[in-house]
Amino acid sequence: MKALFLVGGIGSRLKAMTKRLPKPMIPIFGKPLLARNIDRLKAYGVDEIVLSTCYLPNKIEEYFGDGQAFGMKISYVHEQSPLGTGGAIRNAAHLFDSTFLMFNGDIVSDIDFTKMLAFHKKKNAAVTIAATEVEDPSAYGVLEYDADSCITAFREKPRLGETDSHRINAGIYLFEPQILQEIPAEKCISIEKQVYPYLLQKNIRMVLYYEKAYWRDLGTPEDYLKFQEDVLSGKSSLVSQEQFSKNVYGICRGATIASNASIIEPVYIAGGTCIEDYSVIGPYAVLEGGTIVHKAAELDHCVIWPKAEIGSGTRIHDAVVLADSVIQAGNYEHAILTGNVTCSRAG
Repeated sequence: MKALFLVGGIGSRLKAMTKRLPKPMIPIFGKPLLARNIDRLKAYGVDEIVLSTCYLPNKIEEYFGDGQAFGMKISYVHEQSPLGTGGAIRNAAHLFDSTFLMFNGDIVSDIDFTKMLAFHKKKNAAVTIAATEVEDPSAYGVLEYDADSCITAFREKPRLGETDSHRINAGIYLFEPQILQEIPAEKCISIEKQVYPYLLQKNIRMVLYYEKAYWRDLGTPEDYLKFQEDVLSGKSSLVSQEQFSKNVYGICRGATIASNASIIEPVYIAGGTCIEDYSVIGPYAVLEGGTIVHKAAELDHCVIWPKAEIGSGTRIHDAVVLADSVIQAGNYEHAILTGNVTCSRAG
C-alpha cells in the first residue's frame, strides 16, 4: 500500500523553529517527525511513500533519499509554488492507481490504520476522513454525518450553537484514485475548504472514521511542547516505549551526567549529552543529542535541539532551544531560543 505525505508547508505558526528546517523535520526524540510517522506506517504494511515537497525540499530529500535505508520506496513530487492541500494531492495523482493513505505533514496520531482501511472498504467509500473529537469545535473544520457515518456537511469554525458535532477533520484520509481527477490540475486549492464541499455536492460517497485514539496537530510551539510531554507520560505510542525501556528514566547510553546533578523524571536525555555539576533536569525536559548543559542550569518542560549549549545558571521553562544555539545565562520562559536571540511565542 502507498501513502502520500503533504510536507511542503512553511510552518509559519512554528515561527523560528522552521526558519532553517521544514516542519516535518522537527526533532521528535532523536528522529524527525516525518521519520516517526513513516516508521509507524511501515508497521502497518505500507511499503511505498510519496512526499509532496515545496519549502526547503533538499532538507527532506537528503535525509530520506530513495527510502532504501528505511526499508521502503520513497518518491517525490515537488511544487514550484504552493498549490494548497488539494493542489498538492492532484499534483501526485499520476503515482496512485489504488486505494492510498494521505497525511498532513504536521499530524501525530495513534489511529489504527488497519481498522480504518477495513471501515473504508466496508462502507464502499470514495473518501474516508479520519476524525478526532474536541470539546470546543469553533476553531476547527467540523464534520457533520448521519447514522451510517456518511458525511453530510462541512462547517468551518462554527459559532456556538451552529452544529451539534464535535468531530473535526484529523488530517488523515483514505482515497480511491479516481477521486483525484475531480481536483483541478495545477491550481492552488484547499482539499478541506473547496474540494470536499464540491465532492459532497456531487453526491460522492465520503464517510467519517472515528476511534478514540491519540491525536495532535503540531502546528504551534505550544502543541510541539505538549506532545513531548504526552510521549513522556505514555499518552502517545508514536515513539516506541521500547526506546525508553532500554534506558534509565529516559537517559540514553552515551550521556554524561555529573553525579551531583539532579534528574527529575520523566525526561529524555539523548546520547552525547553532557550535564555539568548541580544542574537540575526535568520534569518533562527533552535533550537531543550533543546538548551541553553547564553548571547549575535548570531545565524543565522544554525541548533542547541537537548540539545546543546552555550557559551556567540558566533557567529554561516552557521553551524550545534550537539546534547549535548558545544560550547565555538568564531566565527564559515561553520562548523559542535561537543563537543568542530570544523569540517570543506570543503574537
